[in-house]
Amino acid sequence: MIVRWETDHDYVLVHIHQDMLGDWIFSRAWGQIGTQFGGLKHQLADTLAQAHMWLEDETTIQASRGFRKVLEVADNSPEGQEAMRQLSLLDTI
Repeated sequence: MIVRWETDHDYVLVHIHQDMLGDWIFSRAWGQIGTQFGGLKHQLADTLAQAHMWLEDETTIQASRGFRKVLEVADNSPEGQEAMRQLSLLDTI
């Protein structure tokens, strides 16, 4: 699952996925739209339910900061694949 929030200048993107060992990973990327300023953090969740709880928390936080949800898709959708390409670019910074 991939969820993205934006303001006029900033974005936050969350990706929940399983790694090759079956562990659930909660990845969060953030930054300024159109620049390379930002960051990327990965957290290991004990369960998928915990990762979804973190996503609910993130949704509340971003709404309180004035961010609007602009994307919520499955990883394997075309939109999800494009979001993953953008996320992978941050991994190399």
